[in-house]
Amino acid sequence: MSHQEYTEHEERHGGGHGQNHGRSHGRGEGRGHRFERGDLRYVVLEHLAERPAHGYELIRALEERFYGFYTPSPGVIYPTLQWLEDLGYVSAAEADGRKVYTITEEGRSFLAAAGARIAEIGERMRGWSGAFDQREFREELHALMRELRDLGESVRDEAHDLSPEKLRRMHEVAMRAGREIRDIARETEAQPAVRPGAAAADDVPGANL
Repeated sequence: MSHQEYTEHEERHGGGHGQNHGRSHGRGEGRGHRFERGDLRYVVLEHLAERPAHGYELIRALEERFYGFYTPSPGVIYPTLQWLEDLGYVSAAEADGRKVYTITEEGRSFLAAAGARIAEIGERMRGWSGAFDQREFREELHALMRELRDLGESVRDEAHDLSPEKLRRMHEVAMRAGREIRDIARETEAQPAVRPGAAAADDVPGANL
Protein backbone atom coordinates (compact mmCIF):
# COMPACT_ATOMS: atom_id res chain seq x y z
CA MET A 1 0.00 0.00 0.00
CA SER A 2 1.44 3.38 -0.99
CA HIS A 3 1.62 6.39 1.36
CA GLN A 4 -1.24 8.06 -0.51
CA GLU A 5 -3.34 4.89 -0.38
CA TYR A 6 -2.65 4.62 3.35
CA THR A 7 -3.82 8.21 3.91
CA GLU A 8 -7.02 7.58 1.95
CA HIS A 9 -7.54 4.31 3.84
CA GLU A 10 -7.04 6.12 7.16
CA GLU A 11 -9.56 8.82 6.26
CA ARG A 12 -12.19 6.28 5.21
CA HIS A 13 -11.79 4.14 8.32
CA GLY A 14 -11.33 6.79 10.96
CA GLY A 15 -7.65 6.28 11.67
CA GLY A 16 -7.52 2.61 12.55
CA HIS A 17 -8.19 0.29 15.44
CA GLY A 18 -7.58 1.35 19.00
CA GLN A 19 -6.79 4.95 18.21
CA ASN A 20 -9.81 6.57 19.87
CA HIS A 21 -10.26 9.18 17.19
CA GLY A 22 -6.53 9.50 16.71
CA ARG A 23 -5.47 10.02 20.34
CA SER A 24 -3.36 7.23 21.71
CA HIS A 25 -3.70 6.59 25.39
CA GLY A 26 -1.53 5.24 28.13
CA ARG A 27 -0.41 5.87 31.68
CA GLY A 28 0.95 9.39 32.10
CA GLU A 29 -0.72 10.90 29.11
CA GLY A 30 -1.94 14.47 29.41
CA ARG A 31 -1.96 17.89 27.88
CA GLY A 32 1.08 18.67 25.79
CA HIS A 33 2.37 15.18 24.98
CA ARG A 34 -0.35 13.35 23.13
CA PHE A 35 0.38 11.54 19.93
CA GLU A 36 -1.64 13.03 17.12
CA ARG A 37 -3.72 10.88 14.81
CA GLY A 38 -1.66 8.02 13.46
CA ASP A 39 1.59 9.13 15.15
CA LEU A 40 2.03 5.99 17.21
CA ARG A 41 2.18 3.84 14.08
CA TYR A 42 5.20 5.74 12.81
CA VAL A 43 6.90 5.51 16.21
CA VAL A 44 6.28 1.76 16.35
CA LEU A 45 7.49 1.24 12.79
CA GLU A 46 10.65 3.25 13.49
CA HIS A 47 11.40 0.99 16.44
CA LEU A 48 10.74 -2.14 14.39
CA ALA A 49 12.99 -0.79 11.64
CA GLU A 50 15.85 -1.10 14.14
CA ARG A 51 14.97 -4.59 15.38
CA PRO A 52 12.01 -6.99 15.65
CA ALA A 53 10.05 -6.85 18.89
CA HIS A 54 6.95 -8.14 20.58
CA GLY A 55 4.28 -5.90 22.04
CA TYR A 56 5.60 -5.83 25.59
CA GLU A 57 9.07 -4.82 24.35
CA LEU A 58 7.53 -1.91 22.45
CA ILE A 59 5.63 -0.78 25.54
CA ARG A 60 8.82 -0.88 27.62
CA ALA A 61 10.82 0.90 24.90
CA LEU A 62 8.40 3.82 24.85
CA GLU A 63 8.27 3.89 28.63
CA GLU A 64 12.06 4.16 28.76
CA ARG A 65 12.02 6.82 26.07
CA PHE A 66 9.85 8.97 28.34
CA TYR A 67 11.63 8.03 31.59
CA GLY A 68 8.60 6.17 32.87
CA PHE A 69 6.23 9.14 32.68
CA TYR A 70 4.37 7.84 29.64
CA THR A 71 3.50 4.22 29.03
CA PRO A 72 1.24 3.21 26.13
CA SER A 73 -1.38 0.71 27.20
CA PRO A 74 -1.62 -2.79 25.69
CA GLY A 75 -5.05 -1.70 24.45
CA VAL A 76 -3.27 0.75 22.16
CA ILE A 77 -0.08 -1.09 21.21
CA TYR A 78 -1.60 -4.42 20.18
CA PRO A 79 -4.40 -3.01 18.00
CA THR A 80 -1.80 -0.72 16.40
CA LEU A 81 0.42 -3.70 15.61
CA GLN A 82 -2.54 -5.62 14.21
CA TRP A 83 -3.46 -2.62 12.06
CA LEU A 84 0.09 -2.38 10.71
CA GLU A 85 0.07 -6.10 9.99
CA ASP A 86 -3.24 -5.75 8.13
CA LEU A 87 -1.66 -3.01 6.02
CA GLY A 88 1.31 -5.23 5.23
CA TYR A 89 3.83 -2.96 6.97
CA VAL A 90 4.83 -5.60 9.53
CA SER A 91 4.83 -9.37 9.65
CA ALA A 92 4.33 -11.49 12.75
CA ALA A 93 5.79 -14.84 13.80
CA GLU A 94 5.57 -16.90 16.98
CA ALA A 95 8.77 -17.10 19.03
CA ASP A 96 8.95 -18.52 22.56
CA GLY A 97 5.18 -18.25 22.89
CA ARG A 98 5.09 -14.60 21.87
CA LYS A 99 4.14 -12.86 18.66
CA VAL A 100 7.24 -11.06 17.36
CA TYR A 101 6.75 -8.31 14.80
CA THR A 102 9.19 -7.47 12.01
CA ILE A 103 8.98 -4.55 9.62
CA THR A 104 8.47 -5.51 5.97
CA GLU A 105 9.97 -3.95 2.87
CA GLU A 106 6.63 -2.27 2.28
CA GLY A 107 6.83 -0.88 5.81
CA ARG A 108 10.32 0.51 5.17
CA SER A 109 9.12 2.11 1.94
CA PHE A 110 6.22 3.65 3.85
CA LEU A 111 8.61 5.15 6.42
CA ALA A 112 10.86 6.53 3.69
CA ALA A 113 7.89 8.18 1.97
CA ALA A 114 6.72 9.71 5.25
CA GLY A 115 9.99 11.45 6.11
CA ALA A 116 8.47 14.88 6.71
CA ARG A 117 5.73 13.50 8.94
CA ILE A 118 8.23 11.47 10.96
CA ALA A 119 10.51 14.49 11.38
CA GLU A 120 7.57 16.52 12.67
CA ILE A 121 6.63 13.78 15.14
CA GLY A 122 10.23 13.55 16.34
CA GLU A 123 10.45 17.29 16.86
CA ARG A 124 7.20 17.31 18.83
CA MET A 125 8.33 14.40 21.00
CA ARG A 126 11.68 16.05 21.69
CA GLY A 127 9.89 19.25 22.64
CA TRP A 128 7.94 17.38 25.28
CA SER A 129 10.52 14.90 26.50
CA GLY A 130 13.56 17.21 26.44
CA ALA A 131 12.95 18.37 30.01
CA PHE A 132 13.21 14.77 31.19
CA ASP A 133 16.90 14.80 30.31
CA GLN A 134 17.43 17.02 33.35
CA ARG A 135 17.98 15.01 36.53
CA GLU A 136 16.56 17.73 38.80
CA PHE A 137 13.38 17.89 36.69
CA ARG A 138 12.86 14.13 36.91
CA GLU A 139 13.50 14.06 40.65
CA GLU A 140 11.08 16.91 41.36
CA LEU A 141 8.39 15.45 39.14
CA HIS A 142 8.78 12.02 40.72
CA ALA A 143 8.51 13.61 44.17
CA LEU A 144 5.37 15.53 43.21
CA MET A 145 3.70 12.48 41.70
CA ARG A 146 4.62 10.39 44.75
CA GLU A 147 3.12 13.00 47.09
CA LEU A 148 -0.11 13.11 45.11
CA ARG A 149 -0.31 9.34 45.03
CA ASP A 150 0.33 9.04 48.78
CA LEU A 151 -2.31 11.67 49.49
CA GLY A 152 -4.90 9.77 47.46
CA GLU A 153 -4.03 6.51 49.22
CA SER A 154 -4.25 8.18 52.62
CA VAL A 155 -7.71 9.58 51.90
CA ARG A 156 -8.91 6.21 50.63
CA ASP A 157 -7.57 4.38 53.69
CA GLU A 158 -9.17 6.84 56.14
CA ALA A 159 -12.43 7.41 54.25
CA HIS A 160 -14.46 4.90 56.27
CA ASP A 161 -13.90 6.95 59.45
CA LEU A 162 -14.69 10.33 57.93
CA SER A 163 -17.99 12.19 58.08
CA PRO A 164 -19.59 13.77 55.00
CA GLU A 165 -18.68 17.18 56.46
CA LYS A 166 -15.00 16.28 56.70
CA LEU A 167 -15.03 14.86 53.19
CA ARG A 168 -16.62 18.07 51.92
CA ARG A 169 -13.92 20.18 53.60
CA MET A 170 -11.19 17.94 52.23
CA HIS A 171 -12.73 18.22 48.77
CA GLU A 172 -12.67 22.01 49.01
CA VAL A 173 -9.02 21.95 50.05
CA ALA A 174 -8.20 19.63 47.15
CA MET A 175 -9.99 21.91 44.68
CA ARG A 176 -8.09 24.98 45.95
CA ALA A 177 -4.80 23.10 45.74
CA GLY A 178 -5.69 21.94 42.25
CA ARG A 179 -6.37 25.49 41.12
CA GLU A 180 -3.08 26.70 42.58
CA ILE A 181 -1.15 23.86 40.94
CA ARG A 182 -2.73 24.64 37.56
CA ASP A 183 -1.95 28.35 38.02
CA ILE A 184 1.70 27.51 38.77
CA ALA A 185 1.85 25.27 35.71
CA ARG A 186 0.64 28.16 33.54
CA GLU A 187 3.22 30.62 34.86
CA THR A 188 6.01 31.69 32.54
CA GLU A 189 9.59 31.43 33.75
CA ALA A 190 10.16 35.10 32.88
CA GLN A 191 7.18 36.33 34.90
CA PRO A 192 6.50 34.10 37.91
CA ALA A 193 3.32 34.83 39.79
CA VAL A 194 3.61 36.96 42.95
CA ARG A 195 2.73 34.96 46.04
CA PRO A 196 -0.44 36.06 47.84
CA GLY A 197 0.51 38.75 50.36
CA ALA A 198 3.90 39.38 48.79
CA ALA A 199 4.64 42.72 47.19
CA ALA A 200 6.09 43.08 43.72
CA ALA A 201 9.61 44.51 43.48
CA ASP A 202 8.31 47.76 41.99
CA ASP A 203 6.09 48.26 45.07
CA VAL A 204 8.91 47.96 47.60
CA PRO A 205 10.75 51.22 48.32
CA GLY A 206 14.39 50.91 47.31
CA ALA A 207 13.92 47.49 45.72
CA ASN A 208 15.24 48.66 42.37
CA LEU A 209 18.11 50.78 43.68
